[in-house]
Amino acid sequence: MSRLKIVVDKLEDWVAFYPTEDLITAHDYLALGSQPDTQPTQVINLCRHYRYLSYGYYISLLAEARGHRVIPTIRTINDLGKKSIYGLNMESLNDSLNKLIVKNPQLKSSLSADNRLEVTICFGKTLFAPLADLSRQIFEQFPSPVLKVTFRLVDEWQIETVKPASIDSLEENEEDLFATALDSFSRKVWRKPSVRKKYRYDLAILIDRQEKMPPSDPMALKHFIRAGRKLGIDVDLIEKKDFSHLAEYDGLFIRETTSISNHTYRFAKKAEVEGLVVMDDPASILKCCNKVYLADLLSANGVAMPETHFLYKDRKRELKALASTLTYPIVLKIPDGSFSRGVVKVSDPQALIDQANQYFKQSAIVLAQEFMYTDYDWRIGVLNHKPIFACQYFMTRGHWQIYNHQGGTAESGAFTTLPIHEVPAKVMKVALKATRLIGDGLYGVDLKQSGDKVVVIEVNDNPNIDSDVEDLYLKESLYRIVMEEFLRRMERRRLGI
Repeated sequence: MSRLKIVVDKLEDWVAFYPTEDLITAHDYLALGSQPDTQPTQVINLCRHYRYLSYGYYISLLAEARGHRVIPTIRTINDLGKKSIYGLNMESLNDSLNKLIVKNPQLKSSLSADNRLEVTICFGKTLFAPLADLSRQIFEQFPSPVLKVTFRLVDEWQIETVKPASIDSLEENEEDLFATALDSFSRKVWRKPSVRKKYRYDLAILIDRQEKMPPSDPMALKHFIRAGRKLGIDVDLIEKKDFSHLAEYDGLFIRETTSISNHTYRFAKKAEVEGLVVMDDPASILKCCNKVYLADLLSANGVAMPETHFLYKDRKRELKALASTLTYPIVLKIPDGSFSRGVVKVSDPQALIDQANQYFKQSAIVLAQEFMYTDYDWRIGVLNHKPIFACQYFMTRGHWQIYNHQGGTAESGAFTTLPIHEVPAKVMKVALKATRLIGDGLYGVDLKQSGDKVVVIEVNDNPNIDSDVEDLYLKESLYRIVMEEFLRRMERRRLGI
C-alpha cells in the first residue's frame, strides 16, 4: 500500500480540516533522515512558502532524494518561481482561455475594475465553474496543491500570473473545495489497503477504449495485468482523463497508438519528468513516429532500407524532374502515418506528383520509396536490445499491404508467429542494428526479405502485442518478459542506479 504524508509548517495550519494520522510537520519530516524505504510514499507539501531554501523548498527537495513522490516537485517550484520561466508554457493555455471566453461571454461580468479576475485552484479544481476545465489544464501544467491564478483582459484574455498559495490563505468556502479536491487526489493512495499491500510498485497502462486498432487487445491487457501482479506490480488501466494522476505511479506503459501531436507524447514526457519508468519514452516516440527522421537516421548509419527520396513541398521543379527518373511503381508515405495509413502506391510520374501534392497539405516533406513486393513482412519485437518475438505478417488478399483500409474498415492479412531461433540470422542482425539507434525500449522492426536482400521498412515504438498473435509462441512468457523489464528498471530507479 502506498503511504501518504501531508506536510505542514505547523499542526495549527490544519485546524480547519478533519484530523488525520497522515499529517506531519515539516521539521519532523526533515528529521526522518534518508533511510532505506521499501514502501511507496506520496508526499503532499503544504508548507506556507516554497521560495528557494525555505522549509517548503527543502521538503520537496529531500522527498525526491528519498524516492518519495511529492507534489509540488522541485521542477514545479522552480518553474513557478519566475514568470519568465512559467510564461514559456502559457501559449496553449492562453489559446484555451480565449476559446473558452467565446463560449462564455458572461465571464467579462466577473472582472474587477482593473480588468482582472483571480481564481483559486485546488488540485485542479475550482469553485468558478466556467473555468473548471481550464483549471484542470493549469494544474496539469503546474502540479501544485493550491494555485492562485490571475486572468487579465487587455486586447485579449491572458493568464497574467500563476502562483502557489498556502492553505491558510483560503476562504471558508475554498477550504471545503480544498478538502474535497485533496480527498479526490489522494484516493488512490488510501484505497483497498488489504488488496494492495502485497504490491511493491504501481504501473499505469495508458489505453483508449474507443481506439479501433489499439496496440494490445483486451485479452492481452489482462495478460499484462496478471503477469505484473505475479511479480509484485499492481497494474492499473488509465486513460487520457487521468493525466493529473500520473505521478502516483512508478511506471507508465503506453498501449495506445502514439503520436507527437496527441496526448500520448505528453503522457510520456510527464512520466519522464516525474521520474517514472516509461515505455515508450519520449525520445523513442520522436524518433519512430516520423518516417523522415527515421529514414535519415537509418541511412546515415548504414542500415539497409529501400531506396528512399525526400520530396519537398516548395521544390516543384525538382519533384517533376525526379518523378521522370524513378522506376515505378513507387510508394509514397506521409511522415506520421501508422497501420498502413498515409501510404499509397503510384504507378506513373503524374500520379506521383498528384498524390505528393495531396500529402503536401499535411507535411512539407513526403517520402518516395522503392516498391518491394513480398508475400509477407517480418516483424521482430525487441526489448532492451534483445529480440522477444518474431512474426511474419502476410499481405491482405488482393492487396499489396498488410492492412487494407479501403471500404471504410481495416482488413489485415494472415500471420505466422515463430520462435526467435528460426529467424534468419541476417534479418535478426539488421533488426537489432536498427533498434540500437533508437534506444533501449520496446520496438517492432518491420523488414522485407528478398533473397539475400534484407531492408528495414520502419521501426515502430509501441508495437502490437495482441493475444493469439505475437504471443502465439511464448504465450504468458511474453507478457512476463515485458513486466520483468519494468520491474528491473523500477528496482534500479529505487536504488538510484
